[in-house]
Amino acid sequence: MGLALVFSLTEIAPLSGEVGWVGLANFATMAADPTFFRSLLNTALFALVTVPGSMAIGLALALLMNSVLPARPLFRTVVYLPLVISGVAVGLIGSLLFNETSGVLRALALALGLPVVPWQSSGPAAFASVVLITLWVRVGFCMIIYLAALQAVPPELHEAAQVEGASGWQRFHHVTLPLLGPATFFLLIMSVIYSFNVFDTVFVLTGGGPGSATEVLGTYAYDTAFGPARDQGYGAAIGVVVFVLTMVFTLVQWRRSRAARDGAL
Repeated sequence: MGLALVFSLTEIAPLSGEVGWVGLANFATMAADPTFFRSLLNTALFALVTVPGSMAIGLALALLMNSVLPARPLFRTVVYLPLVISGVAVGLIGSLLFNETSGVLRALALALGLPVVPWQSSGPAAFASVVLITLWVRVGFCMIIYLAALQAVPPELHEAAQVEGASGWQRFHHVTLPLLGPATFFLLIMSVIYSFNVFDTVFVLTGGGPGSATEVLGTYAYDTAFGPARDQGYGAAIGVVVFVLTMVFTLVQWRRSRAARDGAL
């Protein structure tokens, strides 16, 4: 990261590799770069949709897994499996699903007589494809964390609430949900960090296109540094911004964990 910070203060010639010191010029350029702000907005929108979506679905599945569900180990493995697949492989799977000419969803739509969605040529549809494939991956992680938290809830609390006449919803709302607070906060921070660092899945699935409809900070930094412009100094500056944003959320999580630990002593 230190080397990236140094590069962000320089201009590197694409062909000769000659390095020139430019100070904060790359960051000044960034402040007036509409594509950077578009990628920042896309990243924020991506986080706004995928973070609560993956947490809500993960919680629902965890509640299901914590009940008397048949074949729970198998179901848990199936849901968690996408998380251990590399981002590149996830992007390739997404391409098989969302390809406009030979994708699985196109064939399914034609078989059912439904209109074919332009997953790759329409900006909103392309963004939706990235969101859907990300939810498929992230839900398993949220489910496992919530399941561990649910299994740590003392059953005596539910029994006492049931004796007092509380309904199932009341027990969930007043007993279970408050005790899931630490797990929820942890998932919130980790999911936001993941969203601001997403790269490989988007790069393989859409490449940031069409246009800049799915361009996120990670893909824009890569395209800037290694694309036709070969502006590695500016690409490094974008990477520094991503790092700073990540560190802010990491610091929030660390302070919250430390406060909880100190309060338990």
